[in-house]
Amino acid sequence: MSKDYYKILGVEKNATTDELKKAFKKLAMQHHPDRPGGDEKKFKEINEAFQVLGDAEKRKKFDQFGSDFEQQGGWGGAGGSWEDVMNAFRQQQGGGQGGFSFNFGGADFGDLFGGFGDLFGGGSSRRNGRASRGRDIQVDVEIDFKEAAFGVEKKLSLRKQSKCDVCNGTGSEPGSKVETCGTCRGQGQVTQVQRTFLGAMQTVVSCSACNGRGQKSSKACKHCGGDGILAKTSSINIKIPAGIDDGQSIRLSGHGEAAPHGGQSGDLYAQAHIKHQKVFHREGFDVYTDNEISFTQAVLGDKIEVETIEGLIQVVVPEGTESGQLIRLKGRGIPYLGRSGRGDHYVRVKIRVPRRVSRGVKKLLEELKSEL
Repeated sequence: MSKDYYKILGVEKNATTDELKKAFKKLAMQHHPDRPGGDEKKFKEINEAFQVLGDAEKRKKFDQFGSDFEQQGGWGGAGGSWEDVMNAFRQQQGGGQGGFSFNFGGADFGDLFGGFGDLFGGGSSRRNGRASRGRDIQVDVEIDFKEAAFGVEKKLSLRKQSKCDVCNGTGSEPGSKVETCGTCRGQGQVTQVQRTFLGAMQTVVSCSACNGRGQKSSKACKHCGGDGILAKTSSINIKIPAGIDDGQSIRLSGHGEAAPHGGQSGDLYAQAHIKHQKVFHREGFDVYTDNEISFTQAVLGDKIEVETIEGLIQVVVPEGTESGQLIRLKGRGIPYLGRSGRGDHYVRVKIRVPRRVSRGVKKLLEELKSEL
């Protein structure tokens, strides 16, 4: 009998990969046999469904032919028995990055359950095998409207963890002898055994004695204490690109905080904040301004001065212009971010009505009223 894998996972047929993973994690946690109230049969059924839907090719065949498109074998060929599945899971170790992994249907078991630290003894050990990386930094940069339109360079002063100038970030005293780490024997990684609800599990983690480098200095740097980093103030020039909008950020790779022991530095994110001003209003890459004209200018037409982001220009107001009408100035707006061309400038016309007029003007208006 054909099975409906979408129904088993409780998702729609157009579910994304992330939605499939989320549904699988929730159901797997609920029905795991080693948890109170768990259901081994239901758990295997969930895994079978995800094995197919989590693989793009298998999912395509399933959508065409149903669950009988090929003989299902539990978790990625691990066999139908629960013991076979668990044994395959316990024995399979991660590759060059360390940790454990188990692949089924194109999805990684460690990635799926990486967020459930209480089940796996503190989270996925895959992260422990990675080299240390410095912290990312976000700063706010205040610019005015025209600087946002045409770009600007800003000089910022930052106090952050930076690479030690004496040891060049290695943490070793200059001239000291570098030796192979005795704890990991130069591998930079050590094997640990963790007890989980799945039983004893071996994980590969970064060696804490040498911080994953495989080598140790006989003498730590006196200037930084062996960490390779120090807190200090430094200056950096940030180029704000033309066309950036309020709230958008630019990324400067490697300009965040330095990592201990020569690790990779983090990134710096500069978020633009445009100062409020009254003249211009921006919508995307278009600019809007309001300009008042008199009643006679609206009726008869005229030339008026309009302030644009490049300065004052003469603009023709056609006769018969109505209040609120927009006059388009093509290519006078904001330059497109990261590409050629510009938006437009729109002049919104507002007819100025005088509150008081002289008797002569009033008489003329009465005559005009009768004429119209």
